[in-house]
Amino acid sequence: MTSALRPIVVIPARLAATRLPDKPLADIHGEAMIVHVWRRAVEAAVGPVLVAAGDRPIVDAIERAGGAAVLTDPDLPRGSDRVWAALQRFDPAGRYDAIVNVQGDLPTIDPAIVRLALEPLGDPAVDIATLAAEITREEERTNPNVVKAIAPLSPGRPVARALYFTRATAPSGPGPLYHHIGLYAFRRTALERFVALPQGVLEQRESLEQLRALEAGMRIDVALVDTVPLGVDTPADLERARAMLAPAAAR
Repeated sequence: MTSALRPIVVIPARLAATRLPDKPLADIHGEAMIVHVWRRAVEAAVGPVLVAAGDRPIVDAIERAGGAAVLTDPDLPRGSDRVWAALQRFDPAGRYDAIVNVQGDLPTIDPAIVRLALEPLGDPAVDIATLAAEITREEERTNPNVVKAIAPLSPGRPVARALYFTRATAPSGPGPLYHHIGLYAFRRTALERFVALPQGVLEQRESLEQLRALEAGMRIDVALVDTVPLGVDTPADLERARAMLAPAAAR
């Protein structure tokens, strides 16, 4: 049972971005975007929420909102490295044994999705858990920016072991394709192992870091959810997020 776990949510964020500079600090109805993500994670009520910040202004924004943040090396290459660095500083004694890595550009994420990411860890054989949603838009089936999770999911089987992740249109044949959602729940031991692994051959080829774990023989299970949360990468995405989060009276 996942109730035996002691989870913590860690949100990695840094200011460097090419399409939307200073993205975590983008204003959404008077608060920085990273604060909205932090609030959604708090609402998930799975454990404490920590922001792993690559820059001091992110720490300041979270602390003003009443949250906890750790300043990490801005040159760390990936979000998972930032999560591990922050966790070691925040919890050196290893009290928390499951880590939910929530991306810092998901201000509208449903807190229920954060909770669901932990469910596959109820099986002690699972190292890492993640999420996917069935693709319903035809253009996403062939879009290489939409990563596909290949797992034997079905209406009667909402959690299944990931066999592969790819930017290609796969698997072939009739049936649904699944849009991978880049939100992960790691066992602490799995995260420690993962960040120490060298880049894998397939990881470099597809530019998908989860393939590093599969190449190393780690088990990733995928839980099926209804929709893909909005990731804010462009000014247009930011306007969509503002509209979705607008106070009811202003809609």
